[in-house]
Amino acid sequence: MDDLTRIAAALERLAPPPPPAADPLAHPAYVWRNGVLVAARAFAPLPLDLLHGVEAQRDLLLANLTRLSGGHAAQDVLLWGARGTGKSALVKACVGAVQTTGGPLALIEVAADRLDSLPALFDTIAAVPRSFVLFLDDLGFDAAADARTLRSLLEGGAEARPANARLIVTSNRRHLIPRDVHEQENAINPRDAVDDHMALADRFGLSLGFHVVDQPLYLDIVRGYAERHGLPFDAQDALLWATRRGSRSGRVAWQYVVDLAGRAGKGL
Repeated sequence: MDDLTRIAAALERLAPPPPPAADPLAHPAYVWRNGVLVAARAFAPLPLDLLHGVEAQRDLLLANLTRLSGGHAAQDVLLWGARGTGKSALVKACVGAVQTTGGPLALIEVAADRLDSLPALFDTIAAVPRSFVLFLDDLGFDAAADARTLRSLLEGGAEARPANARLIVTSNRRHLIPRDVHEQENAINPRDAVDDHMALADRFGLSLGFHVVDQPLYLDIVRGYAERHGLPFDAQDALLWATRRGSRSGRVAWQYVVDLAGRAGKGL
């Protein structure tokens, strides 16, 4: 027993101490890590005018976050759709835009596999005189049962999120849970199976769809980035890059601009 105690003590000394909790009023963005709020190292949201093709989604999300920062009623938000279409960038850009106008709003990024720690986060921020976006990026569940914890936290549970916080979730799936084409054949009550899969998405008061980027929009995104950073714009070269990648999206456009800046010997 003494040997085990000494080994445990030695391991404890080797383990890094938990990070100190950051002041919840002092930073624009945080990461919820090991039960502690940690200031994000570099929160650099894009200017809203650089995000092309998502103007309708931008206006709805920005209005919602403006209401939240003002202490008014606001919705939990689901941003769903094709990968690389600007969902995460739009969330950060809208938070940054509200902060620029003086709105008392901060972003807290929560890892998708840390949902069970959300009640502790709620306790941490409930009494803070500031509003918070709890950001769960690229969320998805393999089965309806896995999603029930989040459903309870969004609405109807004993530990629902506090009034100064709203969940903002991005996902490639509209309903967050994959649909089985055989579910209606296998279920005793087919309608119950469908309802169970859709119940989580229905908990979000605001659902914003993002769709595949066409060629003109892709070039418009590249042009906007290139002009902002003083880089040459060559439509054919940009299209060749997308062809090699096998897709067109806002993410691919940014990756092309990073490559373009590197070729020009510039940093971004």
